Amino acid sequence: MPLAGKGALAGIALALLAVACFAVLDTTTKFVGAGVPVLMALWFRYAFQAVASTAAVLPWRGLAALKTAHPRFQLLRGLLLLLCSLFSFFSLKYMPVGEFTAIVMITPLVVTLLAATRLKERVSPLRWVLVAGGFVGTLIIIRPGSHGFEWTLLLPLGLVTANAWFQVLTSQLAQTEDPFTMQIYTGWVGTLAASTALPFVWTSNLPWQLWAAMLLVGFTGTVGHFLLIHAYARAPASTLTPYLYAQIGFAMLGGWLIFSHVPDVTSLAGIALITLCGGLGAWLAVRESRVKMEAVE
Repeated sequence: MPLAGKGALAGIALALLAVACFAVLDTTTKFVGAGVPVLMALWFRYAFQAVASTAAVLPWRGLAALKTAHPRFQLLRGLLLLLCSLFSFFSLKYMPVGEFTAIVMITPLVVTLLAATRLKERVSPLRWVLVAGGFVGTLIIIRPGSHGFEWTLLLPLGLVTANAWFQVLTSQLAQTEDPFTMQIYTGWVGTLAASTALPFVWTSNLPWQLWAAMLLVGFTGTVGHFLLIHAYARAPASTLTPYLYAQIGFAMLGGWLIFSHVPDVTSLAGIALITLCGGLGAWLAVRESRVKMEAVE
């Protein structure tokens, strides 16, 4: 891996803080999901992001922060992220945090698959091997056909699919749209969509611990995305991607501290394979980027 300058080191530090926030988000989500209706918890998560993002950005950017050339794609992006959150909440009701996070981390490999099949981008044979390896790691974790397999273990695959499309759309919008504008629209689309179900799921008879946990879900989700935006402003994605896999470690730590769960040997093997394939995929992206730059020069 190339030596990083000060800007890249700052980006790496921010990325690590971001994935730590996301690990806390997932761990807290699992705790909240045991006692709060899913759609109510989702509403809190997005309402916090919408209000916090608007309050932080509008005084600085003014109404120009709401200007977008692609309102339909902003709406679609917001709905895709809401779908990701919905899959995430239901997945964490049935799965340990560490194993769930590892499966979600095959998203970059699925993005590669989409780039080849939908965007008609050229994908090297080695990348195809890494995609296959990531899926094998996923199968090792969920173990279809085993006595412990239940259909609920397939929920993270729905999240991975929705998240992959979300990432592809984000990469397209990021070429012309302000990232803070995208953050605001994402928050409000999720809030308004979840609000339609709120009257049917709202309950106020909750202990204070669950109210505090829902606030923590909103806070860590919002701060994590802001940190990631600033990380990408300081370092390229190819530099940061390997460090994003630290989220698996943070998630396993959270699962152990809060739920006393330690993955078994088979699950650890699947987690290791996913991490290896994802890390090699990031390294390959750096290598291919260098080759393209040298060709241009």
